[in-house]
Amino acid sequence: MATATLHNSRPSIPLTTTSRPSTRRRISCFAPPSCSNKCRREYTSVMIVPTGVGASIGGFAGDALPVARALSSVVDCLITHPNVLNAAMLYWPMPNVLYVEGYALDRFAQGLWALQPVHQNKVGLVLDGGIEEELRIRHLQVADATRASLGLPVLEYIVTDTPLEVEKWVDSKTGQSTGRIKHPGALLRAVETLINRSQVNAVAVVGRFPDDDVEDVDDYRQGVGIDLLAGVEAVISHLVVKEFQIPCAHAPAMLPLLLTKDLCPRSAAEEIGYTFLPCVLTGLSKAPQYLAKDSQSLEKDCLLASDVDSVVLPVNACAGDGALAFARSKRNKPLIITVEENETVLDDTPDKLGIETVMVANYWEAIGVIAAHKAGIDPYSLRRNGIGNIKRAFAKPAKGVSSATQTTLLENYLSGVH
Repeated sequence: MATATLHNSRPSIPLTTTSRPSTRRRISCFAPPSCSNKCRREYTSVMIVPTGVGASIGGFAGDALPVARALSSVVDCLITHPNVLNAAMLYWPMPNVLYVEGYALDRFAQGLWALQPVHQNKVGLVLDGGIEEELRIRHLQVADATRASLGLPVLEYIVTDTPLEVEKWVDSKTGQSTGRIKHPGALLRAVETLINRSQVNAVAVVGRFPDDDVEDVDDYRQGVGIDLLAGVEAVISHLVVKEFQIPCAHAPAMLPLLLTKDLCPRSAAEEIGYTFLPCVLTGLSKAPQYLAKDSQSLEKDCLLASDVDSVVLPVNACAGDGALAFARSKRNKPLIITVEENETVLDDTPDKLGIETVMVANYWEAIGVIAAHKAGIDPYSLRRNGIGNIKRAFAKPAKGVSSATQTTLLENYLSGVH
């Protein structure tokens, strides 16, 4: 199926005026409805930038965060993941944005899990047993700082009984970063202890990553190439979320790199402090809880995949489980928007996957399309020559009546011959 662009012939775009079959009360992800919202339901968008794939926007140190900020000002609720919102020492609080780990986002898109917004989570901290004492103290000071200065509910920390031994590499087939931890059991035991002992319902993990040679990260520091850490970070958080079904995010522990004057601004957020932990603790403090989709989750007014109105993706990163689930949804299918300017090392385009999307040049256009979609306006009506003449639809021939006979009957009716 051909990919639609804003510059060519257009597909049919589902407008938000379509009624939903469900009569349940729509949950707000950030605030009680105002008088102006009583006559319409909330508009929910999902923003995805896969991790460790060298995305032109979102492949560095929180450089997709400005997009999320802009998009959140247009939609009622934005669902996105740590790779978009984390910027090491930097973060930006947005009350209508849900911080959802990647594995959980996939399960949500597939209709298996629901998202339950919260006022506050009880956050636990897992530190890799392989972290040196000085580096461990730096991370504990971050936790204390967020508790004292931001009032975050970070309850207790635990050190794994065995060093995790993080390994990372680049997949030779796809070009994306990935990896593993040699001792996943040590991580799961630590998380389980925090859940049982401290009653935490969200977990930040800090793994000791190998220190890179300057040459290995030089491209990344210059704003090109891929994030060598990101792939295995996703592996770690997926492991925890899959096992315990609670919010989780990861921050790598490494020794600081040597100072350089020639640093790309998109990578700079990771070089202004000793840890990447502040944004993780902040995001987890109000991340939604994950519930299996059942009658209980419906009664708790959770967000469901069927509540999503639009999804924004890089142009050639459309083969993730979540992206495909949204694109192939048979019920309340959201508008899928792909952004040409945001390229990755992948080659998973809508055309190759046979999914219908609206292709835009950049995130400026994407936000404009979403604003029109939210308003119930065909985005193509905003473009010169975007709307052609209305087309006539022909009914299928009735059983036992030929098309020619039906045409004759119609012509006779229109000419007054009955």
